[in-house]
Amino acid sequence: MENPAQNKAFPVSWDMFHRDSRALAWRLSSEGEWKAIVCVTRGGLVPAGIVARELGIRTIETVCIASYHDYENQGQLKVIKPVDPKVIDLEGGQGSGVLVIDDLVDTGKTLKVVREMLPKAHYATVYAKPVGVPMVDTFITEVSQDTWIYFPWDMGWQFQPPLSKDTAG
Repeated sequence: MENPAQNKAFPVSWDMFHRDSRALAWRLSSEGEWKAIVCVTRGGLVPAGIVARELGIRTIETVCIASYHDYENQGQLKVIKPVDPKVIDLEGGQGSGVLVIDDLVDTGKTLKVVREMLPKAHYATVYAKPVGVPMVDTFITEVSQDTWIYFPWDMGWQFQPPLSKDTAG
């Protein structure tokens, strides 16, 4: 299902996503010594697992924020689960020593909410759009704002909606 507001399609295969997530880990390996990862669910789960494996990070936490409620239109943000205070307090607090991982920064609205929770964390995404770039510290590939990224879990022979009626992002 193509978003009509997005004129270009950028399909990402599992191999490509894995390669780009590993490239993110390699880039992050020289940025510091990380004590934990906070992944933004759901899109950040896969790259966070790959980055954690590559960097030997065992502490993985989630922050659950819904923004795409129908896979097409970004709606009002809702924090479903905040970051565990024990992770926020690592290395002197406010997210020091913490990597925040997501698949994509689009408008930056989601990461802005997370930055309020973890102002000293390092923010990394696999893909970035120009409007969201100021909210992220490290990313691998930039795509134009009018590009819709089709992640491997969104693709098949034809788009298949999730089994659950709950499609909150």
